[in-house]
Order: sequence, then C-alpha cells, then structure tokens
Amino acid sequence: MEDLEKLYDAVLAGNAKQAVAVTKEAVAAGVDPQVLLDEYMIPAMDEVGQRFESNECFVPELLISARAMKGAVEVIRPLLATAGAEPIGRVVIGTVQGDLHDIGKNLVAIMLEGGGFEITDIGVDANADKFIDAINTKNPDIVALSALLTTTLPSMKNIIDRLTQAGVRQRVKVIVGGAPVTQDFADEIGADGYSDNAGGAVSLVRGLMGLTTN
Repeated sequence: MEDLEKLYDAVLAGNAKQAVAVTKEAVAAGVDPQVLLDEYMIPAMDEVGQRFESNECFVPELLISARAMKGAVEVIRPLLATAGAEPIGRVVIGTVQGDLHDIGKNLVAIMLEGGGFEITDIGVDANADKFIDAINTKNPDIVALSALLTTTLPSMKNIIDRLTQAGVRQRVKVIVGGAPVTQDFADEIGADGYSDNAGGAVSLVRGLMGLTTN
C-alpha cells in the first residue's frame, strides 16, 4: 500500500477522521499493525512533541494530534492484542496528594499513550500508598509525579522517600513535573528526571528507557 505516509500526515495534522480511515484501509490491505504503529504513528507523535518543545505548536495542536493517534490506535488495538504485541514501556502517572489539578497530567498521559506506552493513571490527590500499590500490581518502568501547587511539592519528596522505604524505588525510574517544579528540586528529592512540558516528558521517558528518539 503506497499511501501509508498519509497516516503520518494525518496524525501530525490532527486529522482523526483521515487517520482512522487510512488505518482501516491499511489493515484491510494486510499491513502489519505493528508497522503502522512503529513506523508512522509514533514518529508522527514524536514530531509533534518536538514541535511543541520548540514552541512551533501549542497545547490545542498537541491534543488534536493525540486524539487522531488515539483513534487510529483503537482500530489496531485488538489486532495488536491478538498478536501479543508488548507496549514499549509501562508508566504509572498521578497528581500528588493535596493537589487536584489534572490537565498537565492528562496531557502527558495522552502523549505517552500516543507514543506506544501503556499508561496507568491513578488520578489526582494520590498518596504514596496509591503509587506503591500501582508499582506492585502494574510493574511499570516509569513513575511520573505531577504537581501544580507549590504547597504540594513536599508530597513529591514524601512519595519518593516512601517508595524507598517500601523497597520498590530501585524497580522504577521516577520523573517529576508541573509548574512549580524545577530541575534543582528534582535533583534535591532524588528524582531520575524532570520535564517542564508534555513533549519533553515523552522524550525524557524514552531516554530513561534507552529508547532512541527520531
């Protein structure tokens, strides 16, 4: 099938209708769904993430591209499950205890899911026990902590300390983000990484897992 570039273009442009149509057409023509994901959808979302990082596009464009990819992924998800395809990584994400803000968290989750990661979103106001339970049940590679309020920054440190006490810290990489978070703060509390935007968070996760970015 010659028109697979249209899938890349549709995700890049946030054209959900076209992304779904091209994906259905490709599947009907016998194209391997894993190829559609790895060679067209994920690179398109990587490009969107890079444009977002360099301020060439903004949150609305990011969201519509993620929505276009999500629609296309829904078409191939049953086929990937049948083929036993593994996600490229597993991420547990949540907004820390005392903080009810979820827009930033949701944006990162959408971007990561669009990039081929399996996401477990434990919601807002999540305490250390919630994160520990999720690590034990979901066996993630990455744990992502989000906070928007300066007053909830101590919760991030508390959660990382509790992961260590529970004996699960060494099993995961912990990343942090949100308006009041800085690289210095991330270093101070022992996080493995920090990003100040959703596109950067995807690059960070891929880097921590040793995955090359295009």
